[in-house]
Amino acid sequence: MLFSKASGGASWLLVCLGNPGEKYENTRHNVGFLVADEVAERCHAPIQRLKFKALTNLLSVAGERVLVMKPVTYMNLSGEAVGEAAAFYKIPPERVLVVSDDTALALGRLRIRAKGSAGGHNGLKSIIQHLGTDQFPRLRVGVGKKPHPDYDLADWVLSRFQGEDRKTIDAAVKRAADAIECILAHGVDQGMSRFNG
Repeated sequence: MLFSKASGGASWLLVCLGNPGEKYENTRHNVGFLVADEVAERCHAPIQRLKFKALTNLLSVAGERVLVMKPVTYMNLSGEAVGEAAAFYKIPPERVLVVSDDTALALGRLRIRAKGSAGGHNGLKSIIQHLGTDQFPRLRVGVGKKPHPDYDLADWVLSRFQGEDRKTIDAAVKRAADAIECILAHGVDQGMSRFNG
């Protein structure tokens, strides 16, 4: 079993993006929270300790001590939580792995990058601002494009997964947790070659 409970300091931050509250549960924008919950379930440990403006737990993932974070700042201010935790644990940006939704990717597709721009994602934008760099790895989970051009993007990302979409995203969430294990154990390049595409 790659997952178990850990104590002491953290060697990685796993930042899973979403918005707090029932209103946002199981929406496209909250796919990061779904991934965090999958990681926690594999560890048999809930992510519920409020610290660094996030729900957190310190877990052992693929042999690394990982602070798993679900920021409760709302998406646009996610960087506040990440900046505080990174400073506290003295974690460099290349060990801050961020999981977010992506409307430019087909539903259920994963894309891992070692670094890069925010690509219009406000959570990533905030993290780049607070870390002072875009040189951190990220795992984006495709939530699908909005159904037609006139559809409001905010309405789309705050819509819930239904029917077949729900099954597709459930499978993608499990694959995302596998990808996280791979990245932590073997590095970002290995994760990219195995899970991108």
